[in-house]
Formats: sequence, structure tokens, C-alpha cells
Amino acid sequence: MIYKDYIRVLYIDMSTEKIKVEQRKDLQEYLGGVGVASKLLEENMRADLEPLDELQPIIFAIGAASTIFPVITKTVAMFISPHTGELGESYAGGRLALTLFMAGYDAVVIKGKSTKPVYITINRNNVEFKDARALWGLSSEDVGGFIRESEPGSGKRSILRIGPAGENGVSYASVCVDTYRHFGRLGLGAVFGSKNLKAITVIGDKSIPIKNFKDYFKVYQDIYKKTADTEIMAKYHDLGTPINVEPLNDMNALPTMNLQQGNFEHVEAVSGESFAKNNLVRKMACTGCPVGCIHIGQFRRMFDKGYEYESISVGYDYELIFALGTFLGIKTTDEILQLIEIVEQMGMDAMSSGVVLGYATEAYEKKLISTDEAIVPLEFGNSLNYIKAIEYIARGENDFYKALGKGVAFASKIYGGEDFAMNFAGNEMPGYHTGYGTIVGTVVGARHSHLCNAGYSADQTKEDFDKEKVVEALYKEEIERCMLNSLVICLFARKVYDRTTILSALNSIGYQLTDHDLTEIAERIYKTKLRIKKALGFDITKVKLPKRFFETPTLNGILDKKIAYEMIEMYNSKIKELMKR
Repeated sequence: MIYKDYIRVLYIDMSTEKIKVEQRKDLQEYLGGVGVASKLLEENMRADLEPLDELQPIIFAIGAASTIFPVITKTVAMFISPHTGELGESYAGGRLALTLFMAGYDAVVIKGKSTKPVYITINRNNVEFKDARALWGLSSEDVGGFIRESEPGSGKRSILRIGPAGENGVSYASVCVDTYRHFGRLGLGAVFGSKNLKAITVIGDKSIPIKNFKDYFKVYQDIYKKTADTEIMAKYHDLGTPINVEPLNDMNALPTMNLQQGNFEHVEAVSGESFAKNNLVRKMACTGCPVGCIHIGQFRRMFDKGYEYESISVGYDYELIFALGTFLGIKTTDEILQLIEIVEQMGMDAMSSGVVLGYATEAYEKKLISTDEAIVPLEFGNSLNYIKAIEYIARGENDFYKALGKGVAFASKIYGGEDFAMNFAGNEMPGYHTGYGTIVGTVVGARHSHLCNAGYSADQTKEDFDKEKVVEALYKEEIERCMLNSLVICLFARKVYDRTTILSALNSIGYQLTDHDLTEIAERIYKTKLRIKKALGFDITKVKLPKRFFETPTLNGILDKKIAYEMIEMYNSKIKELMKR
């Protein structure tokens, strides 16, 4: 807590419906966010049990300066991933960080399993368990609407909820946060479902005055001006991350048609500019952010005869356009929004959903899957059948769709096609096929996702390729992001929050830290993550990559598999050295 020498942790036991609060002075050395969450996960997890065992924990944590400064808006969730079987780490914005802060909690640990579906209401004085049997089976949108109407409450409120996919154990099920934000990757929604936990509401009404307001406000203004009045974050407000669609296509680095190619012939029709012209209706921001990077698009849908239409609002960004657009050969912005909308309602990670469908489509084309198994023909560009397939996955329609609900690594072991099942260590690929930085960086990244160590950025430098320099850059960035994520800074603002700025911000609210301290904190966090991964049996040198990564040209040409594995071994040597210190 701000101005305290401890981390305040709320423990919730769903089996007994009992709670306790601890003031943990020992967790201060992790600063907050992913540091505290990693340590709590290490303490509470059971490496000998399955990821969805009721004894496995869910951890939420906010940072040391959450919501006090601009763009420090995220909450981290950590858990054992049912998708990969190892470290699960996911981030969401919205109002959650603010409400946890105003409820007086730095972290929440949830264990056990309810005897019936429930939702939990958390405030600073109490935790309530409420019957959610009537909500079981409903979409995330319907659950959010019900809670908003039935739980008026005072103060700031955040609502987390799952859809049918989480209830049915889809291993990449997501948790929706305040409608347009998500704990997306790695299957937190399935962990919720395994605990019979349909939703969480956090209500915060606590006010904490700033002690040294003059110094604080000066730092705040400096950061605000950087975020709102300079070009550093302008692209995130203007077109948003969809601005990347055409440049990546021009680089031959835009994954298309299950990565059979790196460019899309209809790219102009699904570019960020086309979404802005055809569909954009408003921009939103997480609480405490002046940027407004959340882009909301609309499409019209007929719901009855006689020209009866409804307008549907959906959030979109680059990763969703890649996964549910180019990766599936979808040619219009309206169709992509429709696919995003059904994924949202079912409660699944959009990236995994798109990559799973890309694999399934190619497997169907190659006759590895029968028409009876697929139920509907899976064809690149056929959005109507993809909509049906997404519902089939979420509800586990048959054995084939249940297998797809466990990801491409799992499904391809049963139905074949491992060479084109595009995943890194069990997690579906993100939207970059730029070179060795992306391939190696995603393998060695703590969560094998798209926000571990910016490998795609390393690939776009104009320097001649040097594998040692790339590995060193990935290693340094991975550690640095441990520090940034201990504050849970939105990584879009990482150029705003250089170390000088971070120290100024923290010191203005009572922390007395140095640059050396930040490095020590970052390394401490990373070592904790590596211990967790080792305890769960993960070894980066054992990862086997699909052949297609080395067949489809990248920004930097065809990649050599031998070089990629050499770089993974080089990275492994670096983390071994770190663990000895």
C-alpha cells in the first residue's frame, strides 16, 4: 500500500467461503504487480497437481503506483495455465486496478472450489458469495448487464466475468473485464470455470490523500504532458495498433492463411485506415489513462425480416485483426468485427481462437478432418462457418471441437498437421512473423506471448543480423519488463516511463529507490518466474517448433531452424547464469 511498509493481501477460500487479510512486509521487496503476484503464485501453487485442480490459486495484483500516475492502469493475473501446463501470466486494464486500490488491496489470492456457481463481490469491508446458477451458460455481455443492474453499490466498480467457454474448460478461455478489456491469453477463464466462479465484482470507495502533493503533482504533470501532448503515444489514440496492419504486410511479416504467406492481397480492405473509415464510432481509455487507445467499431446485424437491424459495438486492435482477419483470409472489416463479437460472447482468447481456426481450416483442406467432424465446411474467408465453429468450440460440440478447445498443439497430436499447428510451447502464435527475434523471443518469453521481450522490434532494426546481439537484447528486455510490470505500467507507455521518470514518480510518493534497486527488483522477479517454470517441468531447450515457421519467408527472409535453436540454447545459458547469482 502507498505510504505503508507492507503489501495488503486478501485471501479468499471458495470451498469454505472464508476470507483473511494479511499485511505482508516481506513482499515489499517485489514492489508490486507481477513481482508480488509471482511470489504469491510460487507460495500457493501445487506443482504436483493439474492446472485446474481446485487447490491451484488465482492471483491478482496491482503495482506500487497503480492509477496514481497516468497510464499505470493494468492489473496482472497469475495462475497455472491450463493451456500450456506452466506459468500463466495475463494483464487487463479497465477499472480493475483503480477499484482494487480504492478497496484497499494490493493483491488477491483465490483458492478452492464452490459447490455451486457463484459470483464474488469484493469491497473494503467485506467479501460476499452470491448464487450464480441462473448466470451459468450466459454470455459475458449478459452477465455484465445482470450485475450492473442488480449490484448498484457506491464507489468505483469493476466487473470480471466468463462466458460459456470458461465453464466448459476451453483451455484458452478468457476473462472479460469491464466489457472491452480482458485477461486474454493462457486460459484464466477456464480456471474461473473450474472453481465454479462466474464473475467477480470489485467496489472501491477508499480515498488516500497524497502527502507531498507539490512534488507529486509536478511529476504527474510531466508524465501527463508526455502522454497527451507529444507524439510518443499519438499513434495509439489515432488509428491505434491497427496502424500496424499495412506496414507489417509490406514487410512480408503479416501472418496470413495459417501462415502460408506473410502478406494478404486484400490488406487495404482490412487496414487500420479502413476500420477507422468504415466502423470506428468512439475511443475509450482505461481509468487513469489520458490516451484513449481502445477503439470501438460497429457493424449492423439483421435480427428479423423486414429490414430489422441492430448495431453491435465491438473493440478491435491489431492482434484481433490478424487472428480473426488475415490469418483466416477474411476480406472485410464487418466480418472481422462479427468474428470478434462471437469470440467475446463465448469468452475466448481472440489470438488463440483465430490460430486454432486457421489450423483447423488447413487440416480440413488436407482431409485430415472429415466433414462429419467439422460439421460445417471450414474454408478460408468463410466467416459464417467460422462463427458456427467458434460456438462449437466454446460448447464442446463433439470430440473434434473439444480437441480444438485445448489448442493447436493438442489437436494436431490427435488429427495430424503438427507442421502447420502454429504455436510456441503450446501457446498459439501472436501476429508477427518478422524473424529470429520473434521466433526465439516468443519461445524464451516467460509466458510465450506477444508482450514478453519485443522480439518483433529487434527484427526491425537496420543493423546486420548478429545472433548474440539479438539474444542479449531479448534477455535485457525480458528483465526490464519484469520491472515495468511490477508497476503494471501499460506497455504502450514504456517509452514514457524510462527509469529516470519511474524513480521520480516512486520517490514522489514515498519510495526511496535507486536505479540499482530497480535492476535488483527486476532480476528478483525474473528469477521467481524461472523457478516457477522449472518446478512445473518447463525447459526452453525442449521446445519443438512447427516447420512452417522455417518455410514461410519473414521480413528477414527464410529462417534457418538450426540458428533459431542455437539462439534458444544461448538464451538458456544466460538464464542459468542469472539463477546462480
